[in-house]
Amino acid sequence: MSGGWTIAVLGAGAWGTALAMTALRAGHRATLWARNAETAREITHGHRNSRYLPGVALDPRLAALDDMAAVLHGAQCVLAVTPAQTLRAVLAQARLALAPDVPVVLCAKGIERTTGRLMSEVAGEVLPDNPIAALSGPSFAADVAAGLPTAVTVAARNAALAGRLAARLSAPNLRCYSSDDLAGVEIGGALKNVLAIAAGATQGAGLGASAVAAIVARGFVELRRIGAAFGARAETLMGLSGLGDLILTCSSEQSRNFAYGLALGRGRSVEGLPLAEGVHTAGIAARLAEERGLEAPIVASVARVLEGRLTVEAAMQALLARPLKSEAE
Repeated sequence: MSGGWTIAVLGAGAWGTALAMTALRAGHRATLWARNAETAREITHGHRNSRYLPGVALDPRLAALDDMAAVLHGAQCVLAVTPAQTLRAVLAQARLALAPDVPVVLCAKGIERTTGRLMSEVAGEVLPDNPIAALSGPSFAADVAAGLPTAVTVAARNAALAGRLAARLSAPNLRCYSSDDLAGVEIGGALKNVLAIAAGATQGAGLGASAVAAIVARGFVELRRIGAAFGARAETLMGLSGLGDLILTCSSEQSRNFAYGLALGRGRSVEGLPLAEGVHTAGIAARLAEERGLEAPIVASVARVLEGRLTVEAAMQALLARPLKSEAE
């Protein structure tokens, strides 16, 4: 690749920092926007992000600022790496300094609780003049920051845009596939977080590895069912941003959602745990499934457990007591 881009990364958490590091490896110029001035100083001058990526030495070329307008000035591509529920507010702030036609790649996974909109729909409302894409797939920030091999999907409704962004964002350790199934990539990323909470809670409650496997497998059926209602293609949900991400997120305590579920299942306090996007997505995903007449008992059970209406054990018993049916249904 010749002629690196100037990339603005909005969000200096673990994932934003890791993606900025990857952009540098790909030959781009990358600057992080941090809400916290102290975090920005530590990244720029201390080459560390001790709060979100403890123990990881950052590239000395990586700079961070708490001035969003300065970070966006001259940007040729924006990676929006803020929590899903704050995306609308962050993009509204970015709109004041962002040039039209600059592509914005959404790296948060979730569904807006207040509207039921996917992140691309939120971005389209706030930034109607900017091309919108999404990056998703099985990836832990610590692995990516350390330069370990990872593969993800970059999706946009325009296939040419998706291909161009995938090529530009790929790095020696990060292989980006492209897709024009934007809804499919987003649904996979959002729902796998909910299912990871279910898997973690099942394991945490000591219900056994067989139960965890059943939750993941039948949860994937629900993911595909809901995805199809949003127009997602089956092959997308079988790919990196669906099944691939589900496998990763449901199998490791590195996953914030799985770790949150573990704490729930063990009856421990979840106060102070890192942000788990599935906590915010579960309720709206269950509501959307119900409104569309879709059968999604695992997603609905996660929502009820999080609301305190069911224990993990009671939720499992209710799932086991459901009427028997063909696996193909």
